[in-house]
Amino acid sequence: MRKFNQIMLFVMIVSLVTFTSCSSDDDGGVVGSAPSGTLVANVDGANYQSMEISSSATLANNGQNLIIIATNSDGNAFSFTIFGYNGVGTYDFDGSISTGVNVASYTETDVNLSNPQNSTTEIWQAPYENLSVGSISIAEETDTNIKGTFEFTCKNVNGDQSLKTITDGLFDLQKQVTN
Repeated sequence: MRKFNQIMLFVMIVSLVTFTSCSSDDDGGVVGSAPSGTLVANVDGANYQSMEISSSATLANNGQNLIIIATNSDGNAFSFTIFGYNGVGTYDFDGSISTGVNVASYTETDVNLSNPQNSTTEIWQAPYENLSVGSISIAEETDTNIKGTFEFTCKNVNGDQSLKTITDGLFDLQKQVTN
C-alpha cells in the first residue's frame, strides 16, 4: 500500500508540473483568425472589416514604433501607435503613464458626395482621462506579417464625448519597415 501511495504521489506531481508548465497563450496572446491582410473587430455590437488594400502594419523609427492603419469602404478606420515596440507581447492603452503612451483610435467619416466640404469625421481616442482602457497584443511577427488581437474603450474627446467599446479585434497584416 505504501508503494502504491508513493507511485500515486509521483504521478500527481508529474501531472501538475506538466499541466502548469504548458500553455498555448504567451505574452502576445492567441493568433486569431482575421482574413489575411485585414483587421476585424466588433464596434459597439457592429461588425467591422478593413480592406486589404488599405490596411498595414509599419515598423518605423528603426523598429522602435509600430503603426497600424486599417480602413474600410464605409470611411471607418482604426489606427494604433505603439511606442517602444519590442515584438511579440501585450501593449496597454494607459493614460496614467506620463511618457511613451500607446494610442488607438477609431474614426467614422461621413462623406457628403453632393458637397464634399460638408463631410464630417468623428474620432474616438484611447486612452483618455488618464485611464487604462484596453490593450493590443502582438501574437506573431514574421518577416512579412504581424498578427494579433486588441480590445479597448475609446472616447470622442473633441465631439459629443460618447464612448465606443471595441471588442473581438483581430488582425493579420502585411508588415512594412521604414527608417
